[in-house]
Amino acid sequence: MAAPTSRGVLLAYAAPALPLAAMYFPVYVFLAPFYAAEYGLSLALIGTVFLLARVFDAVSDPVIGLMSDRVRTRWGRRRPWLAVGCPVVMVSVWMLFVPADGVGVAGFAGWLFLLTLGWTIMLIPFFTWGAELSGDYAERGRIAIWRESAGLVGTILAAVLYSLGADAAAGMTMVAAFIVVLLPVATALCLRFVPEPRDYSRSRLTLGSVFGVLTGERLFARLLAAYFLNGAANALPSGLFLFFVGQRLGAPDLGGPLLILFFVSAVLAAPLWPWLIGRFSKHRVWCVAMLYNIAVFAGVFALGEGDVAAYAVICVLSGAALGADLSLPAAMQADLVDLDTATSGEQRTGAFFALWSLAQKFALAGAGGSALIVLGWIGFSADGANTEAQLWGLTLLYAAVPIGFKAAAIALMWTFPLDRAAQGELRARIERGA
Repeated sequence: MAAPTSRGVLLAYAAPALPLAAMYFPVYVFLAPFYAAEYGLSLALIGTVFLLARVFDAVSDPVIGLMSDRVRTRWGRRRPWLAVGCPVVMVSVWMLFVPADGVGVAGFAGWLFLLTLGWTIMLIPFFTWGAELSGDYAERGRIAIWRESAGLVGTILAAVLYSLGADAAAGMTMVAAFIVVLLPVATALCLRFVPEPRDYSRSRLTLGSVFGVLTGERLFARLLAAYFLNGAANALPSGLFLFFVGQRLGAPDLGGPLLILFFVSAVLAAPLWPWLIGRFSKHRVWCVAMLYNIAVFAGVFALGEGDVAAYAVICVLSGAALGADLSLPAAMQADLVDLDTATSGEQRTGAFFALWSLAQKFALAGAGGSALIVLGWIGFSADGANTEAQLWGLTLLYAAVPIGFKAAAIALMWTFPLDRAAQGELRARIERGA
């Protein structure tokens, strides 16, 4: 068993995850209601822009993944990308969250696209770096959980800051200021104190090798499909959260506190996951967590106006399983990189995580954007003037579709064959240079 990564290195590595994650819910939860209410953009138009941003990602993510694998500098393969992406994110997040008066769809789309690019430049090398920090099966889960726990703290802080604002515009401004101040500090800590591990590549990577990951490793395609399905299952309630709390429960002022409750529960449950993957296979732990989440989330169908206390219980119970969704698939992804490296001779970690990032973004924006479009089709209104049928349409998108997606992900992953023993053999081959 490899020596555990020191807590100092783990803290430094996890640091950028905090401000980067602080963008997720403002972008995927707060942004659509904000631009619809404050600037008059239709939900269908906002959803379409999100979908087009994912088409852009289909080009940018593989390119950044390949370049992150191929470009070698005296500062390492991963560090330069974080340094370049940081100012891009800072500028674009400010302009998107604190828009100029009279901003229209062009301004919204332009800054969202630039933020998407900066996000890609930082996140793919960042996740890749974490996957390479250790070759140990359980240690990789520990690294991922530290990173995702820091991200959860960032999400909580973003929700708190948003709630403290006198209105939506003030809340978005506070979140933007938090990100712009903290991101460069956290990035500098990571660049200074986190080592870059050895590159085990034995051949030169090409653009074709990025997409060759999908055809060359069937297990990766299987994990990617399950990750996408589960990501879409999480994205739908995330994107519809404020609408559900405000319209179905009739408690628009409690959206922020309920979000905080959800994420605090996830942080408190985070130590459970390293303990479990030290004793059981990661894929089974993840599947059981998804089954548990399905059982908890089924309670949403019984909720109606005023059922805030019951929904708060669902937030606590479902939030406890979030750490598994965030960390275990990424740790399994690192194990699949070992399988690919042992068989192909190419350490295509960046290529793997480029496609991983693309699946995540398509799940988040594709599911969220599609849900907004569907809401537009059924005549759902963001201002609260909705019929019971429209509210049930919201509930079905919020809960029924995600439950179906999670069930499909479980079916794909229950018999996943890459366990601790198989990964240990692969790692030994790689380190022998076989």
